[in-house]
Amino acid sequence: MPPRQAPIIVLQANTDSVFYVHLSERPNSVAVTPLLTSSNYLAWSRFMKRALGAKNKFAFVDGSIPIPPSNDMNRSAWECCNPLIHYWILNSISPQIAQTIVFHEYAIDVWIELQERFSKVDRVHIASLRSAINNLKQGAKYVLDYFTEMKFLWEEPNSHRHMPMCTCPYPCRCESMCAARNFRMEDQVIQFLTGLNDSFSVVKTQVLLMDHLPSMNQVYSKVVQEESNNNAPASIFKHTSECFRCKKTLWSW
Repeated sequence: MPPRQAPIIVLQANTDSVFYVHLSERPNSVAVTPLLTSSNYLAWSRFMKRALGAKNKFAFVDGSIPIPPSNDMNRSAWECCNPLIHYWILNSISPQIAQTIVFHEYAIDVWIELQERFSKVDRVHIASLRSAINNLKQGAKYVLDYFTEMKFLWEEPNSHRHMPMCTCPYPCRCESMCAARNFRMEDQVIQFLTGLNDSFSVVKTQVLLMDHLPSMNQVYSKVVQEESNNNAPASIFKHTSECFRCKKTLWSW
């Protein structure tokens, strides 16, 4: 009778744990583009947060997971994740900046230093953004290109200067915060309409005379529809002329 063998027990890894690292994960598994430079930290940090969040590893750099002591049972798992996250950040920044943080031991220290170094926006930069928004005109651009450019210019100052939220112990019942958000939205609608070409004067007047301004997306939809209407007759006339020439040539046969 053959000797009995102990049953093989397969331990399944907890894939929901922040310490879980798939076998396919490599130092080059995450690389955010464009790379971090001295002027694009805000957009870069958002992309990096999404990338680390998708890997369930953002908690290692936001302070949610403290560095475990050497006798902690999670220490070995943490030591496996920390250099991997460090590599992911290094792969997503410019070589000049990478040289200044390559000797950091902990990924959280790298994240904090980059945040302290590049997240501060001076008033001069905000003033230049405001000036660029006020001076932006449609010109020869399509409405989509003009709206995209203006939307991009809005995002950065709005991200640095969020709308204030009520911090009272008891929630306020007044509509002051809602009114402040509506005022900002109306300012953006007016800026967008002001920069449009004179060919959109009809739709601009219609929107500005409304008792309550529609949302930015609704205004954009109206303007794009007007742009399509303005371009449609020319294309139809061109097609009709071509058809007429074709028939005339056919009749000449």
